[in-house]
Amino acid sequence: MRRYPWVAATITVAIVGLALQLIPDIGGTLTAWLVSLYCLTVAAVQAWGMIRELMSGAVGLDILAITAIVSTVAIGDYWASLVVVLMLTGGEALEAYANARARSEVSALLDRTPRTAHRVTPADTGGSDTVTEIDVNDVNVGDLLLVGPGETVPVDGTLADDEAELDESSLTGESLPVSHVRGSAVLSGSVAGDRPIHVQATARAADSQYQQIVALVQSASDSKAPFVRLADRYSIPFTIVAFLIAGIAWWVSKDPTRFAEVLVVATPCPLLIAAPVAFIGGMSRAAHENIVVKSGGTLEQLAQITSVAFDKTGTLTYGRPEVDHVEASAAFSGSDIVRYAASAEQSSPHVLARAITAHAGTADLLPASDVEESSGNGVTATVDGHRVQVGKQSWIVTDATAPDVSALEPGQMAVYVAVDGAPAGRIVLTDHVRDNAADTLQRLRDLGIDHTVMLTGDAQATAEHIATPLGITHVEANLLPADKVRAVSAITDRPVMMVGDGVNDAPVLAAADVGVAMGAKGSTAASQSADVVIMVDDLGRVPTSITISRRTVHIALQSIGIGISLSIILMLIAAFGVIPAIIGAALQEAVDLVSILNSLRAARAPRGKEQNKTRAASTTGAAAGTGTDPTDRQHA
Repeated sequence: MRRYPWVAATITVAIVGLALQLIPDIGGTLTAWLVSLYCLTVAAVQAWGMIRELMSGAVGLDILAITAIVSTVAIGDYWASLVVVLMLTGGEALEAYANARARSEVSALLDRTPRTAHRVTPADTGGSDTVTEIDVNDVNVGDLLLVGPGETVPVDGTLADDEAELDESSLTGESLPVSHVRGSAVLSGSVAGDRPIHVQATARAADSQYQQIVALVQSASDSKAPFVRLADRYSIPFTIVAFLIAGIAWWVSKDPTRFAEVLVVATPCPLLIAAPVAFIGGMSRAAHENIVVKSGGTLEQLAQITSVAFDKTGTLTYGRPEVDHVEASAAFSGSDIVRYAASAEQSSPHVLARAITAHAGTADLLPASDVEESSGNGVTATVDGHRVQVGKQSWIVTDATAPDVSALEPGQMAVYVAVDGAPAGRIVLTDHVRDNAADTLQRLRDLGIDHTVMLTGDAQATAEHIATPLGITHVEANLLPADKVRAVSAITDRPVMMVGDGVNDAPVLAAADVGVAMGAKGSTAASQSADVVIMVDDLGRVPTSITISRRTVHIALQSIGIGISLSIILMLIAAFGVIPAIIGAALQEAVDLVSILNSLRAARAPRGKEQNKTRAASTTGAAAGTGTDPTDRQHA
């Protein structure tokens, strides 16, 4: 009743009308007035909505349904008019239900947006500083702020400590911690490491990086080009044909009843109902694959994708540092170095320490004592009777004892280890490419999508080191969030899909024709601004979403074709006056049933011959009627 009031009202009017029929003498008259007035009211509401759509440049199917309602009331066949009203309101309710059901899967808002800050007030001589929690909007330029371990920097500022390491992955895409020294710029949205830091505010909240990203999301969403829905592409020719047949029937027979009888069977139920049912089925099928598609329009656009852009960190890579290899001096083995380093770091919350201990495994850890942490440098501990140091090269290795080490490759970081004052070697970490990244890119090529792009905040060398083996055709690096939006807008081979996971990806996900968020571990900002959310940590669901959408659109087009063909046949028969309006309405509902039953196939996985046809068709772009020719593309 609350969600779909027009459907509820239509059913209520039908029940009340049937009840009024039982009243002797005046029952038929009361029913006629009730049903006719209600149908005309619905027609007026729909007409006003149609006028507003026309003023905004959209063309829909309302005029055909409105004309059918008014004409059947005019000839006194109000029950046929009510059937048309039920079809019209029911189709709108089905589409609204499909969109609402999908959106309910993703309810998180921008939860990471900093809402409070801790202002530090220096104490008088001999006293201690005072820390006060304030609203983030009350922070002024020049305020000294305290950011606790693991907390988000609330506003842009400069580091007020000697040095610190910050996690900037959600802003720049850099998966490894970034070292800062006193006076260096610190961006809001960065996350403090394993110790508290002090930041001097250089901007208010509204002018800071994180809040600007949120604003970019909104502006990017508003700038999206309007999308022409599947049913709307068939509405004008179908409407012209229907009015042409009805008008000729009226002109030849000189009977206005023929006009109404033709339009009743011409009411575009396959366009208004069959397509939404197919989209509900397609979104349900996608949900079974842990892919949340937020609307039927998104599903249609997915079927037409010709370009795919990827973020690097957390999308093509796992987004977390892992041990790549170990380089040991002659006096130690690689396993010894890992065991000593992991034992010394086993209680540290640092992201690199967690990577080393995970690589070592709990069975290889030794007890550590006298653990001392040198802020910004590393850890010293006694392990198995040896004094072990783990940390930066400049802290571990001196000029007199420096061993020969090879240069690191792009995207790598090294943790150095010394035992009893002597350099023992280093542990090299990197953010590994996902195991199925290459397979995902190949599946996209098999789908006819040859234009792939990487957009990242990382350095050019690091980006190309990842992109080249995967066969990505174009790389743009050193990008801020606004740069990514401009890069996606510049892609001419459209529609374009953008796949990302971090806060920095939220604006470009909103700007792309279809934004896909890796939602299992990604930020809520990315999930909220995206059109599609992949709820598991599996990049392979990206081509899966396209395959499902193409099959869904194919089934929707098939249902529309079946419905339109049957409707035209019925229109031609009705033009000869052999189908009364109420019978025509019933026959049109039978056409609806056939179209809907076919549309429901979108909810299940393809089987047998259909699966083979789907695979074969996937290489030719979107299904017929989308206007996409896979042989006519511009490649970057």
